Amino acid sequence: MRGMNNMQGMMKQMQKMQKKMAEEQEKLKEETVEGTAGGGMVKVVMNGHKEVMDVEIDEEVVDPDDVEMLQDLIVAAINEAMNKADALTSERLGKHTQGLNIPGMM
Repeated sequence: MRGMNNMQGMMKQMQKMQKKMAEEQEKLKEETVEGTAGGGMVKVVMNGHKEVMDVEIDEEVVDPDDVEMLQDLIVAAINEAMNKADALTSERLGKHTQGLNIPGMM
């Protein structure tokens, strides 16, 4: 009987944690991170769900003879923004799983 109470308590804790994590996931959609490249010549704004919200390109880097450089700068800015979005997600969701050893989570 005691084991059953422990299991029910653990299930309630898991449900509570799951609810808080879902709330945090929803909040992440409203938060943004910024990735830049070329000393800020290319800027990508992304939300916590890794959706690109905005791209700004300084006209100085728009060179028709060097499109490849511009493409590289855009890729670099997107990758930086994605890394920051991952860090934001880990920070927000990690506080709810801290101390738990659940395979596949954080």
